Amino acid sequence: MTRLLSLIHEFRTRRVLVVGDLIADEFIYGEVNRVSREAPVLILKYDATEVVPGGAGNAANNVAALGGRVSLAGLVGADPEGRRLLAAFPSRVDRRQVVRSSSYLTPVKTRILAGGVHSAKQQVVRIDRETAWPVSEEVSAAFAKKLVDASGDVDAILLSDYGSGLITPALAGMLSRAYTRNGRRTPILVDSRYRLLDYAGLTTCTPNESEVEQALGIRINDDLDVLERAGRTLLRKTKMEALLVTRGSRGMALFEPREKTVHIPIVGSDEVTDVTGAGDTVIATLALALAAGASCVEAAHLANYAGGLVVMKRGTATVSERELEEAIAADAAVRAAEAR
Repeated sequence: MTRLLSLIHEFRTRRVLVVGDLIADEFIYGEVNRVSREAPVLILKYDATEVVPGGAGNAANNVAALGGRVSLAGLVGADPEGRRLLAAFPSRVDRRQVVRSSSYLTPVKTRILAGGVHSAKQQVVRIDRETAWPVSEEVSAAFAKKLVDASGDVDAILLSDYGSGLITPALAGMLSRAYTRNGRRTPILVDSRYRLLDYAGLTTCTPNESEVEQALGIRINDDLDVLERAGRTLLRKTKMEALLVTRGSRGMALFEPREKTVHIPIVGSDEVTDVTGAGDTVIATLALALAAGASCVEAAHLANYAGGLVVMKRGTATVSERELEEAIAADAAVRAAEAR
């Protein structure tokens, strides 16, 4: 516990560059009024609308909430949605490297949530607005060059690839070369939803179990032998220094070359409230921990605590530095009591 808490105290001195696909997560809340006469659907009495940063924006927000300094780079449209998205960031997130383009539509995921006066609101439908994805190779290449030229000194780099084509293996390679000094490379982490196997030679990646299954064309089905073979295969194919597989209520599995696999059980309740954006919280915590000098095992344990906290919150949420410290202290107290 002492070591993990000391790492958290270092977060405030570390700067993380988050590069990736920016998405506006819109939440529309309503109270169930009645069933429509026109169709078998609910009529909601409108309550409120909230816009929060999703995708790479959520990862950046999590770095800031954990106390780290964060610079964000990405692409938004010169549209009302883009303005609302940028305005939703706290001041701790440096957005000077976010490009606004008049030829680009800001992606929006609209979730409509309904509930009664005395009940929690539940998501009833999600609407995704079409975007200009995939962006052209010319746009991606120009963005990569500008980013490498302007990013400055950072302690870790987080790449968030939701499939727009803006984040590419070529960009990752450029950043890796630019941030390798005196034989030491700044930690570079990637979260790629659809092209995990295309990235190679970085510090680590954080696929969930279903993304591992999709990448390798297998079914794990809670079979630890299959998981072990899958993790080792991915580690070999991607040439990463480490691979952290998130497994929902089953916790996490950390794979490192020439090291025994570390299985980390979920902390707290396994009754998950909402997994929206949980992967962003995990990789943000992992990036900050590695930036602070944590080993991969220590960073994975911190990410596991953060992930266990955020899935108990509704919507696109973050975990604060204090919440993380309190969760670690509480878990340590429980373990000490059980050991008596």
